[in-house]
Amino acid sequence: MKEFIVTIRTTIPQGTDPAEVDRRRAAEHERARELTASGHLFRLWRPVGETRSIGIWLAEDERDLRENVLGSLPLWPWMTAEVTELESHPNDPQRNQW
Repeated sequence: MKEFIVTIRTTIPQGTDPAEVDRRRAAEHERARELTASGHLFRLWRPVGETRSIGIWLAEDERDLRENVLGSLPLWPWMTAEVTELESHPNDPQRNQW
């Protein structure tokens, strides 16, 4: 699988029922656990003082990532994502275990 850095911003539409937001957030938590267990979500961070998230995700390609991985998130309809495909650097400590 390929690795991607993904920056996600979630914007809840005005007028959305708070109960629907709570339901989707709970489902999002569960789906993130499933994606972690299946090896698609590797790490996830939130910059201090911000609401966006930055994560390392794995998928076969960007299409698979957007359609089958990120697209499976309950909050996905309210998200925008910036996706950057990664490749290993020759000096990556994980690549070169001295």
